[in-house]
Amino acid sequence: MLEQNDNLQFADGKPEEENQNQTNLQEVLDAINNTNAEENEDEAIKIGQEIPMLNYEALSLESLVEELKHLTDTQKVMSIRNHVDEIKKVFLQKYHYFIDEKRDEYSNENNGDTTGFEYHLPAKNKFDEIYTHYKEQRNTHYNNLQKDLKSNLSLREELIEELKSLIETPQDSIQDTLKQINDIKERWKHAGPIPRDKYNHVWNNFHFHVERFYDQLNLDRTHRDLDLKNNLDQKVKIIEKVKTLLSEQDINKAFRELQTLHKIWKEEIGPVPKEKREEIWNEFSELTKQIHDRREEFFNVIKEKEMVNLAKKKAIIAKIASLSEEKINSHSGWQNQIKHIEILREAFFNTGKVPTEINEQTWAEFKQAVRDFNAHKNAFYKDIKKNQQDNLNKKMALLERAKELKDSNDFQATTPLMKQIQEEWKTIGHVPRKHSDLVWKEFKDACNYYFDRFNKKKNENNEEETTAFENKKAFLEDLKSYELTGDHKVDLDHIKKHIENWKSLGKVAQNRRHIEGKFNKILDALFDKLSLSKKDADLAKFNNKMEQISSNKDQKSLYNEQIFIQRKVEELQQNIFQLENNIQFITNAKSDNPLVKEIYKNIEKHKEELATWKEKQQHLRNIKLD
Repeated sequence: MLEQNDNLQFADGKPEEENQNQTNLQEVLDAINNTNAEENEDEAIKIGQEIPMLNYEALSLESLVEELKHLTDTQKVMSIRNHVDEIKKVFLQKYHYFIDEKRDEYSNENNGDTTGFEYHLPAKNKFDEIYTHYKEQRNTHYNNLQKDLKSNLSLREELIEELKSLIETPQDSIQDTLKQINDIKERWKHAGPIPRDKYNHVWNNFHFHVERFYDQLNLDRTHRDLDLKNNLDQKVKIIEKVKTLLSEQDINKAFRELQTLHKIWKEEIGPVPKEKREEIWNEFSELTKQIHDRREEFFNVIKEKEMVNLAKKKAIIAKIASLSEEKINSHSGWQNQIKHIEILREAFFNTGKVPTEINEQTWAEFKQAVRDFNAHKNAFYKDIKKNQQDNLNKKMALLERAKELKDSNDFQATTPLMKQIQEEWKTIGHVPRKHSDLVWKEFKDACNYYFDRFNKKKNENNEEETTAFENKKAFLEDLKSYELTGDHKVDLDHIKKHIENWKSLGKVAQNRRHIEGKFNKILDALFDKLSLSKKDADLAKFNNKMEQISSNKDQKSLYNEQIFIQRKVEELQQNIFQLENNIQFITNAKSDNPLVKEIYKNIEKHKEELATWKEKQQHLRNIKLD
């Protein structure tokens, strides 16, 4: 009875583990045979294994185009097919990613409408041009190759038939037979490549008949044994060479050399002694499996790296997704997020390969994460765009107002308005970039045009005001020495003439208007000396003062004078009312009462003053500064 850990037997009498090992070994040998069959069809394929396969995902679209051109210009067309396929895959992934982003931008700018979207990328045109040329070369090469492969296949099949005929037809001389066999083998060696799907069958068929020939060869055993021994020695050397490959650090190099040794074993070396065939083949096969196992371990390491890369890319995708969910409410905040996305995007491209079977899915997740981020970003900037359009409308309104005012000659009224417009402009936020420079230039030009005119006029006024001040100062010196004649009419005419002359000298600057006060003091003194009633003198002084205010268009002084006179009128009216009210409370309010007489006297005095102030008030109402 078998123990629990004994190997169970199958119908063929072999343990399960041995059957599994045989299955694995056959898979290895089949893989090597298939690869050799492919390389036999076109030796350029083998050359392609020596060309480095770059991390194309880390290259830009322009760099991918440059690499494609370099390969097609310097290498045989079939040696770079895997490289070209990889470049094409990565290029199209990146190109569609790029175009999707541009389409999203277009959609955002056109309220979701992508009907007229077009974007021509020079790198895509260049890529298509190079790739089309490569396909033409590849197709030409492939068509020519197929003709040669068919021709070579026919030749090899004819050689097999010739070999079979030679074996099956008895020959008079064994030496002649050996000579013909060697001739067939030599022609076979130079017959050229054949289609890969026929390779193993045709080669096995040929060697089967060669071995059959040696097995049936009974004559000239010495020659046969020598040939078989020579073949054995060559295969032993191959085995020794394979043993050295076990210590080769570059496992890909070791496996490529192993494939070559298998090809030599199969194609160039004939049969060995029958009793050694299984033994030596088993040893060769076992060594092959060991190298293959090392290669599988190497690929497992690569697979692990690809899984690490996958984890990194998944983390990058998750980070992009988290950034798109953050609430950002400022332009600077979004610009900072965009920089982060660019860094993550570059990191994604530079991370390295992921398992082929999940590559497309990873790309799709990456693009979706970026698309979601862009959707949130575009929604924010869509609101900004609306605000900027509103700002543009506001600025355009100010611009039109500035253009309307820029030719105005009423500088006193217009200048505050222009300054107010400029201040309002400063409070309005950003406008769409494509309009920003133009609308600002037009606004600035309108403002500059007005203020250049204003400053020019101001400078002219400054010169006039300076001249007026100097003339008035000289005029005052002359007026100080003026003496009245004593003739009321003559003196009054002279004073009026002085006033007219003073006015004719023009206005002085605001900071020099104190000279007006000096002139008024001299006039007041002259009016006091005239034989005028107090009322007439007061009104003469007032009229002179009002004429100066009017000629200077001094709105502020006019307003202050109006307020002052209004208060004087109200004060006098209140005093009169109070005096009249007081009489009612006097017990003996007869007209000859001294107290009553005094009150009436004051009332009359106040009424006279009130009449004078009302006359001034009426005069003020008739003054127009506009």
